[in-house]
Amino acid sequence: MNLVVEQVAALAPDDSSLAAGKKLGSAKSWKNTGQSDSAVWGECQGSALYQVRVDLSDLGYKCTCPSRKLPCKHVLGLLLLAVNSPSDLPKSESPEWVTDWLTKRASRAKQREEKKEGKKEPADPAARAKRAEQRQERVVEGLERLDLWLHDLIRNGLAGLEAQPPSFWEDPAKRLVDAQAPALASRLRRLGEIPGSNPDWPRQLLGRLGRLELLIHAFRRIDSLDSLLQTDIRQLIGWTINQDELTVQGEVVTDHWAVLGQIVEEEDRFRVQRSWLWGEKTGRSALVLQFSAVGQPYPEQILPGTKTDGDLLYWPSAFPQRAKFNTRRGESIRISKSLSGCATLEEFLAQTAGALTGQPWLDRFFGLLKQVTPIPKPRLPWLVRDSNGQAMPLAKPESWKLLALSGGRPVDLAAEWDGERLLPLSVFVEGEFHLLQNSARQDPLLWKKS
Repeated sequence: MNLVVEQVAALAPDDSSLAAGKKLGSAKSWKNTGQSDSAVWGECQGSALYQVRVDLSDLGYKCTCPSRKLPCKHVLGLLLLAVNSPSDLPKSESPEWVTDWLTKRASRAKQREEKKEGKKEPADPAARAKRAEQRQERVVEGLERLDLWLHDLIRNGLAGLEAQPPSFWEDPAKRLVDAQAPALASRLRRLGEIPGSNPDWPRQLLGRLGRLELLIHAFRRIDSLDSLLQTDIRQLIGWTINQDELTVQGEVVTDHWAVLGQIVEEEDRFRVQRSWLWGEKTGRSALVLQFSAVGQPYPEQILPGTKTDGDLLYWPSAFPQRAKFNTRRGESIRISKSLSGCATLEEFLAQTAGALTGQPWLDRFFGLLKQVTPIPKPRLPWLVRDSNGQAMPLAKPESWKLLALSGGRPVDLAAEWDGERLLPLSVFVEGEFHLLQNSARQDPLLWKKS
């Protein structure tokens, strides 16, 4: 068991569940407890005797209680007991109710892999080519309408946009969906959140509109562009890469991958999880995106503050950033030391500028900034300053947790940069990892019940 109390607390769906879990985190609440290399388990007496088990390979869990909160207080209590008092969970052979559950989980995982690897019936090439041609025509028509709409918007000026109703942005976005350009529609909807959001919104919106226009022009001459940039443009508009294409075109990178930050946001009817990973040996960042419909868990467990030996498969891109786990080897372990990163803010900005040179539509960048100091600013966004005296603004107006952990001294900061401000994700203080963005607590579906 490589978890710490802070990470178990991050699993709680709310404060009341965490408080209840802490009350169950002592041996007096449990009986028939035990652990093996594969799982921990125990029985907790509530209104009935509940059987609780946790798979150590991916922290999947099951409890026989009727709670709708995921994970329930019994799972949290068992994990806290395992972290704080591992001697109260003696090493032993797992009971039948744990063994059967682990066997069924392994069987389901194997079936999913076999289904994933199973051969599909080949599609009719002629029908597929016809569908592709029809979609191309719809997208071209949709982009032409969007181009006309953008020209009208600029000609009329940005003044007064903050007073426009939501339909001002939603109507052209719906037309893009009809034109089979859903990713572009989502990008347009997000622009509607900028007017009136801050005093500098006209400059920010104009820049985003310019990149939208650049995307339209790039698609018109897509055949003359580099193949990887073509792939980026098509994905930005709404084409997807299936698993077979990803396997052939993607790049596999082997490393010890540290999960240094995680953010969960609502988007349309889905919950989007962004996990930022950092390779210990390669010094490469990776963005793992997971999507969950309301009420459903994420496909894979990714816990901030841990690292895993494995292979990441990067999506093909002029600047590969998005990735997924292709293979994991061994159990995830807790991050125990700081990692290499950018020595100065100038170095970090030079890296982001280089990335934008190859792929100008990137919205987010990950940075591991070495020895930066948080600087409080009354009534202004706080800053972080490097050893050269250069500073960058923080996304949160006040970052008290970062300041408290640093004690006003330089720390190693993991952050997400959106081109305007840094969002602090985690921090290393004297080599010890601390999570700043506690996304799991905000999202009770981060850990699946099976």
